[in-house]
Amino acid sequence: VQLQASGGGLVQAGGSLRLSCAASGRTFSTDAMGWFRQAPGKEREFVAAIRWSGASTYYADSVRGRFTISRDNAKNTVYLQMNSLKPEDTAVYYCAAALQSRIRTVRPSVGDDYDYWGQGTQVTVSS
Repeated sequence: VQLQASGGGLVQAGGSLRLSCAASGRTFSTDAMGWFRQAPGKEREFVAAIRWSGASTYYADSVRGRFTISRDNAKNTVYLQMNSLKPEDTAVYYCAAALQSRIRTVRPSVGDDYDYWGQGTQVTVSS
């Protein structure tokens, strides 16, 4: 599975951005897609995830109510709509894909459960 993230940029606090993650390859075997972020000097953290089938969604407490994850199966694309952005949302955002597995249950918020990662897109929120 190849992942191409896009949509990052510079925005003022309170503004909005929409990130996109286009998947190609073995997308039919995808269990979940997720967004993670990493700010300078900090560890990678979970942002949001969505099951490829069933559309269950998961959010970090820090973004719940402000961010919305969605998917378009026909386009093999996952979106992250980010509203009411704050300076602390500044980070490189990565999309990731977890494949279906018979031997494990994918934990949507656990980065180690994901098999493929995109290249990252920078989001900068100015105060």
